[in-house]
Amino acid sequence: MDPVYLQSLAAFVGYFALAAGMLLVFVWIYTWVTPHDEFALIRQNNVAASLAFGGALVGFAIPMASAVANSQSWVDGAIWGLVALVVQLLTFKVLQRLLADLPARISQGEAAAGIFTGLASVAVGLLNAACMTY
Repeated sequence: MDPVYLQSLAAFVGYFALAAGMLLVFVWIYTWVTPHDEFALIRQNNVAASLAFGGALVGFAIPMASAVANSQSWVDGAIWGLVALVVQLLTFKVLQRLLADLPARISQGEAAAGIFTGLASVAVGLLNAACMTY
């Protein structure tokens, strides 16, 4: 097998592991920071929680993908991944201040709150990703 392919495969594995690891870190921190239990609510078939959390995941994954695609090294990708993580956490906190009782509304299954939260997270993630291209 050509050594260039082996190097490419090694880079793929490394960057994929970085991105997957950062996604797991994001899930852990995001679910710790939010006042409601996303996984319990999703197990209870709470659509609002699923949409809000899913949007936050996508809102993190898009800039993480941009960070991986544009980074100079794994460390560089990890640093920009941390930026994406912080931006998504701040997005939730801003939405929490803008929308009265957001966690309670999501916990109660209010679809409008979940849809808006999820889409706002994706919108911020897209802007975040665009700012990570250099």
